[in-house]
Amino acid sequence: MFTPLGRPLIAVGLAVAVLALASPSMANDTVVETAPSYDDLVARLDALPSTLEANAVYDAAAARAEQARALPNPSIAYSRENVYGTGPYNGTGNGETTLSINQPLELFGQRSARIQAARSEANAADLRRVQTRWQVAGQLALAYAEAEAAARRYDLAAEALSLTEQDARGVAAMVEQGREATLRGVQAQSEVEAARAALDETKALRDGAFARLSAIAMLERPVQAISASLLDRTSNPTGVGADDPLAVRVAQAELDAASRLVTVERRRALPDVSAAVGRTRFRETNDEAFTVGLELTIPLFDRNRGGIRAAYAEQRAAEARLIAQKQEVRAERLAAEATLAASNSRTRAADSGVAAAEEAYRLSRVGFEAGRISQLELRSTRSALIASRNAAVDARIARVLAEIDLALLEGRAPFGESR
Repeated sequence: MFTPLGRPLIAVGLAVAVLALASPSMANDTVVETAPSYDDLVARLDALPSTLEANAVYDAAAARAEQARALPNPSIAYSRENVYGTGPYNGTGNGETTLSINQPLELFGQRSARIQAARSEANAADLRRVQTRWQVAGQLALAYAEAEAAARRYDLAAEALSLTEQDARGVAAMVEQGREATLRGVQAQSEVEAARAALDETKALRDGAFARLSAIAMLERPVQAISASLLDRTSNPTGVGADDPLAVRVAQAELDAASRLVTVERRRALPDVSAAVGRTRFRETNDEAFTVGLELTIPLFDRNRGGIRAAYAEQRAAEARLIAQKQEVRAERLAAEATLAASNSRTRAADSGVAAAEEAYRLSRVGFEAGRISQLELRSTRSALIASRNAAVDARIARVLAEIDLALLEGRAPFGESR
């Protein structure tokens, strides 16, 4: 039911809409760039900077592990003895020439300790790479959900402005007929201005959210719309990684690497051994002879005590991090599961609340136009409707946040399966 004052305004609005659709220039001026779906963005994780950095760090660690297997290079020494002296040793005619090759020997388990330490570092880097990948997926899911929520809040603000204007027209008609005081018309117009300001605010928040999504997803062009909803997707705990969460595996790998470094530092305190093989040529008699020798360092002054103490300290720190990580993951998993279940219930309740609020507003609108209820009651039901719709969006954002936390613990992308 519309008031006589509302009919001309609606007619004008329809005429403007028809003109806009009939004008090709007006229809083509605004081109809305739609964001790819969340699943499409997740498929492009390997092209994002954070993932590329993690992959590069792992490649470096894997290269160091491969390099650790290399044997130390030999050295060649050339010397001439008994030259530039006096008597028969004047000049170089009677000098003795020696050519020798020296090869360091990594004894006492030095080489194997170095290889195992490098492998442990590479394994920890690999797990951190996987962890970074899912962290980036979580950031992407959050940016996508926030952009979608901002777009929904903008649409809700636009609808709230439309409802407020519609109610204000009804109040104006009643004021004109003398059924309401002039003050009611001023109050209704004030509500319209407040709703218009709220619309401008939500538009700024929407544009900012889409800009962040474009930046995080490394999209070529800024987007202004969402193609597929993420807020309406549901997820249940899969149980993946419940016994061995990814964060605990990372901490365990770091402890293993720290333990291997302790062994490396202890091996460094042992003597370094080198073998030498040489050939000497005696110029005076034109004879040759071979020399064989061993060189052994004496750990007299430097026994690497500081390095060993530092390695043990880093091992204790890694052990403490592992214990703390186990406790934190257990608590975080329970909290994430509880929050996810609560957010699912909250979403269902919010949807029911929206349906009830819509029906209450419809009935109050009918009663207001019939003169059976006051403007204050109409305003109250309209405010309840707007609040319930925003609460439904908030509930869905809370569900996405809980899913992101749980997915990171389980080692998977949010709303996806573990890989």
